[in-house]
Amino acid sequence: MVDLKLRSNSVFIVAVYILIAWPVAAAESGRDEDEARGPNIIVIMADDLGYGDTSVYEGWVKTPQLERMAAEGLTFTDFHTNSSVCSPTRAGFLTGRYQQRVGIVDVVARHLDTPGLDPSELTIPRLMNQAGYSTALFGKWHLGVEPQFNPIHHGFDEFRGYLDGYIDYHRHNNTWFNGLQKEDQPGYSTHLITKNAIRFIEQNSDRPFFLCVAHEAVHLPFQTPDDTPENRKPVAKSERWSRDRIRPKYKIMLEEMDRGIGEILSAVERMQIDGRTLIFFLSDNGAIGAGSNKPFRGGKFSHYEGGHRVPAIAWWPGKIKAGATTSQLTVAMDLLPTFAELAGIDIPAERKLDGISLSGLLLNDDELPQRQVFFGYEPKLGTALRDQNWKMIVSSKKFELYDLSNDQGEETNLVDTHPDRAATMRAMIERWKGEVKRHDDQTSE
Repeated sequence: MVDLKLRSNSVFIVAVYILIAWPVAAAESGRDEDEARGPNIIVIMADDLGYGDTSVYEGWVKTPQLERMAAEGLTFTDFHTNSSVCSPTRAGFLTGRYQQRVGIVDVVARHLDTPGLDPSELTIPRLMNQAGYSTALFGKWHLGVEPQFNPIHHGFDEFRGYLDGYIDYHRHNNTWFNGLQKEDQPGYSTHLITKNAIRFIEQNSDRPFFLCVAHEAVHLPFQTPDDTPENRKPVAKSERWSRDRIRPKYKIMLEEMDRGIGEILSAVERMQIDGRTLIFFLSDNGAIGAGSNKPFRGGKFSHYEGGHRVPAIAWWPGKIKAGATTSQLTVAMDLLPTFAELAGIDIPAERKLDGISLSGLLLNDDELPQRQVFFGYEPKLGTALRDQNWKMIVSSKKFELYDLSNDQGEETNLVDTHPDRAATMRAMIERWKGEVKRHDDQTSE
C-alpha cells in the first residue's frame, strides 16, 4: 500500500516536471538553435536619400517607421557609403572592398568603366548562400544590365526588380525582371518591392535568410502612386526640375517607402522572428534636387560630406540596445565582414577585405580601431580621405583640407595653414590609389 502510494507520487512528480520543464527546455533548445544558425539579415537601401531628409535626423519629412527603428535600435551619425553615386556604392557594399578593386568607380553604363560586377567576386549573398541562407534581392541592381551580370549569378536565389539605374515607377513591362527573365509585374515600384520582400519573409521564416530591399525611392523620376501614365500632365521644360514641383512628390515618395518599411517590420514580428533578425537601413548616397543633406555641404556627385555621409539605422530587438546612437566612423563596405561574423561564416584567408566588422559596435558599443577611409570617384571628382576628424579632397583642380571637428560644413580650406598635415594625407591618397588599382587578372584576389 505504501509502495503503491510512493509510486503514484513519483508518477505525479514526473508528470508535473514534464509539463513544466519540457516547454522551458524546448524553448532553450530553440534559442540555442537560433544562436547556432545565425540571424536573418535584411538590408533596406534607399536611393538618393539625403542625411537631412528624414525626421530621424531632424529632417523635413515625417518618417514614423524609421523613427521606430531608431527608437528600438542604433542610429549612426557618421556612416558613409563608399561613393556619392549608385554603382560604386553597391559594389563596395556587396563585396566589402573598395570599388576600385573591382573596377567600378562610376555609374555602370556601357560606355563607362567595367560593364558590370564580375561574377567571380565574393559577395554578401554568395557567402550567405554557401552557408545555407536563402537569399533574395528586390528592387534596384545597377551593377550590369547584360545577362552575365544578373544578380542571380552573384549568389541571389531570387531577384525581382530592375537592372538599370532607374525606371518608370509605374510602367515595368520591358524593364522589370524575375530572375533572368523579363516580366510585367504591375504596380508602383515602391509597393512592389515591399510586397515581394514580405512574401519572401513569410516563405522563409523557418530558415535563415539574407534579403536586400533596394528601393528606387527617392530617385528620379519623381512619381507618386497617383502619377500613373493616364494621370500625368505635360510638364514644361522650364518646370521639369523645378523644386516647387518636385519637392511635394519627393515627400510622398519618401512617405510611401517609410510605410513599406513599417510593413516589413510588422511581417518580421508577425512571423515571430524579430528576435533573430537584424535589419539595417541606409541610403546609397546623398540627395540631389528636392532632397536635403543638411547640415553638410554637397550632395550626390560630391566628395563633400553631403555626398557620402548618409542616414543609417540598425534594428535587432533584444540584441541591439534600444535608442542608442553612435558617432563612430563607419562605412557600407563594413557590412560584409559584419554579417559574416554575426552568421559565423569564415571568409577565405586569401580574400582581401577593406571593411571591418561592426558586430562589437552593434552588440556591445565597442570602440572601433582607428583607420583611414577613402572615397574615390576618378577621374571626375578625384579622391577624398577621412583620417579621424581630418578630411582631404584631392582633384585635378585643387587640394582641400578640412577639420570636421570644428567645420562639419567644410567651409574653411586649411591646406595652407596645415601644410604638414596636407602633405601627409596627400601621400596617403597616392599610396592607396596604387594599392587598390584593379588589374584584369586579379578580380578575385
